Amino acid sequence: MADPARARKLADRIQVIIAKRLDRGLRDPRLGFVTITDVQVTGDLQHATVFYTVYGTDQERADTAAALQAATGLLRSEVGKNITARLTPTLTFQLDAIPENAAHIEDLLRQAHERDTEVAGLAAGASYAGDEDPYVKPREADEDED
Repeated sequence: MADPARARKLADRIQVIIAKRLDRGLRDPRLGFVTITDVQVTGDLQHATVFYTVYGTDQERADTAAALQAATGLLRSEVGKNITARLTPTLTFQLDAIPENAAHIEDLLRQAHERDTEVAGLAAGASYAGDEDPYVKPREADEDED
């Protein structure tokens, strides 16, 4: 089991290596506009999961996934040349769902804001059902009772 700090450093280094290689380009025309968002390396430094996003349609995402799958060997050899680890980790590419999750959260926040505005409008014209101050106040002692 490797040190978690070492695994994180290796993951960061793999992310930079793959991003630079993709920036230089692959000869695969299916590759779309790819952004490497994160890399996670297992504790034994044997496997790396590369998270990526693709700007475009679902078809472009599928084409990019196929292109990355086809280029896995090339990218792994590039990683192996540029790291100092004894073994080169295997690479697995995983589409990152950050944009979809962010859009869903934005939609939920918009709905919550609309509901809050509606409730504030109803509360502005509302009146109390009972007394305005429902809390019991202590009675002042009457002077007559002595």
